[in-house]
Amino acid sequence: MQVDELLKPFPIKEFHPFPRALLGPGSHEMIGPEALKLGFKKTLVMTSGLRGTDIVHKIVESMRYHGLEVVVYDQVESNPKDYNVMDSVAMYQENACDSFVSIGGGSSHDACKGARIAVAHDGRNVNEFEGFNKSENPKNPPHIAVSTTAGTGSETSWAYVITDTTTDPDNPHKYVAFDDNSVTTLAIDDPVLYYDCPVDYTAQCGFDVLAHASEPYVSRLNFPPSLGNALHAIKLTAQNLRQAVWNGQDLPGREGMMYAQYIAAQAFNSGGLGIIHSISHAVSAFYDTHHGLNNAVALPRVWAFNMPVAYKRFADIAEAMGIDTHGMTDPQAADAALNAAIRLLRDVGIPERFVDVNADSYSKNRLGQGPTKFYEQAKEIKGDAGDVDRITNHVLGDACTPGNAKECTFDTVRPVVEHCMTGDLDDLLT
Repeated sequence: MQVDELLKPFPIKEFHPFPRALLGPGSHEMIGPEALKLGFKKTLVMTSGLRGTDIVHKIVESMRYHGLEVVVYDQVESNPKDYNVMDSVAMYQENACDSFVSIGGGSSHDACKGARIAVAHDGRNVNEFEGFNKSENPKNPPHIAVSTTAGTGSETSWAYVITDTTTDPDNPHKYVAFDDNSVTTLAIDDPVLYYDCPVDYTAQCGFDVLAHASEPYVSRLNFPPSLGNALHAIKLTAQNLRQAVWNGQDLPGREGMMYAQYIAAQAFNSGGLGIIHSISHAVSAFYDTHHGLNNAVALPRVWAFNMPVAYKRFADIAEAMGIDTHGMTDPQAADAALNAAIRLLRDVGIPERFVDVNADSYSKNRLGQGPTKFYEQAKEIKGDAGDVDRITNHVLGDACTPGNAKECTFDTVRPVVEHCMTGDLDDLLT
């Protein structure tokens, strides 16, 4: 059943499973013994390669030291593509592997989760599993997810996001698959691994956390078991993101963001998301831009869009962000939360509009470098009327949109997308 179908006729809300997890400094060093306990013998490691670091090498050698055979697929791309998934499935089958390890951020974890689902269905194309619980075989290979960024939450959630490159080049498609069978077997979050994360990626991933936390807190799903985690993740992000960005070797800051991203994902796992994520998915479908960056640009606009139906919840967010709301009305406190989010975005140096994003905006930018004809033509974000229309239509078809706090139509969402493209954040400030 689709989320929008579930929302209207039934009061029943579903709590989705979490994996076992190891969290804290040094936890990645437990991967060898943990893999052996889970029965791993020959493992496919999926990663982007994490070029410029020795993280993958150290983890792989640790696994081999413990007697495990390891095959490495290190071609996962940002915004993982369907062919990344299927290439890794072929490698898994050709090498008779029995397990998976993903090392990296959301792209590595998502691609790996998709690969596990495909393997469990005799190599069927991952695009067949778009939607909600589309897999039919609950038995898929065990999976340890090792995070090297504080943002994704994919290591503990039931969602994975894939770009379908088989669609019309003029209408690319990025989708979310929600599937209880994709949940990892073990999550490992070690803040020491975040030390190598670049400044700009740290900031962008932090806004992924803020989106993961704030969207379920105001979601129309209104799922009580998610609300406490959501609010605390907002608090941790407000307290730790600046330090994690500008003093990346600071363990308390990195550890604070580790917990923020982990519990934020547990909040949205059952509490839902909204059009911050839908806009992010749409923009990266067309331009292959970083998911966290997209969330950062969209977040202030979507907060402003949703506030009229959730002033009290946004007032709570203001307090979680450290604002003294004593004496404020709920709308005043909600405005203060929005101002605080914009201040945070500016403090960590994230571009404020999509048209400001270019090849020099952040490290490893892929504008105009993607693997398909469409991406080769997308060398800059246009932000024109056609762009806004295309992205708005993609948003309306995204699986995250039904959970948004405020009802979404083409006419109501299009101005939000347009403002994300070319609008001035100062217009939102009070």
